[in-house]
Amino acid sequence: MVKGASQGEGLGNQFLSHIREVDAIVHVVRCFENDDIIHVAGSVDPARDIEIINIELGLSDLAQIERRIDRTRKLARTSKDAQFEITVLEKLAAALNEGKSVRQVSLNEEETEIIKGLELLTYKPIIYAANVSEDELATGNHFVETVRQIAATENAQVVIVSAQVEAELVELPESDKADFLASLGVEEGGLKSLIRATYMLLGLRTYFTCGPKETRAWTINAGMSAPQAAGVIHSDFERGFIRAETVAYKDLVTTGSMNAAKEKGLVRSEGKEYVVQEGDVMLFRFNV
Repeated sequence: MVKGASQGEGLGNQFLSHIREVDAIVHVVRCFENDDIIHVAGSVDPARDIEIINIELGLSDLAQIERRIDRTRKLARTSKDAQFEITVLEKLAAALNEGKSVRQVSLNEEETEIIKGLELLTYKPIIYAANVSEDELATGNHFVETVRQIAATENAQVVIVSAQVEAELVELPESDKADFLASLGVEEGGLKSLIRATYMLLGLRTYFTCGPKETRAWTINAGMSAPQAAGVIHSDFERGFIRAETVAYKDLVTTGSMNAAKEKGLVRSEGKEYVVQEGDVMLFRFNV
């Protein structure tokens, strides 16, 4: 995204319309200096780069809110609901005009319900991915600290990544990756950290099913019960749920098989009220 995107510069309007459909935004911010890699603005300044993007997102939201206000104004003459909606929208417009994001506006449950359908960009949760050089992946740098300070004002998260390292990891055989990362002072690449942070931000969890032919990971919302999690696979599993034979992923890996885990008493029989935990390996029993 470039300066002026909200006015159609570059791929502005097309890009902005696409990201309205996402659940969260990952903003990759350059946090390294390298004369061989040109920055469009001619210098490295994370605060400036973040401000440019946030302004463009805010201007796009403001335009959408103003259009909504115009459409709702006629209804507000006779409808109290429409009057309330305009009050909420004007509250958001005022915040955006002050350079704030919608995330920074305190909203009650009723007000939140009003803006759900608008898919406002500055209301979406955000993670800043601070892109550093290879030798700063473990420690970060003063640019990263700048990003952290900005993120703190938005209640946003920061994850340190290195695009350079990720590109090198792709080329390495699996057996060499751990040693390479250890030489950089980290246990895993930034991409894995980013995926985990995004999962937590969106309130997502992963559980597994395994059998003779296939092992699969399933994504669910945090707090889902065992029947609800089963329903992600097939509605019949939820409708006819009886119980779920469950073992923690680490226990299954340690013992080597489901049967070995059973022999050690590590497999549990969970019922309809069980809340699925991150990394559960589950075998569903059902009848329809």
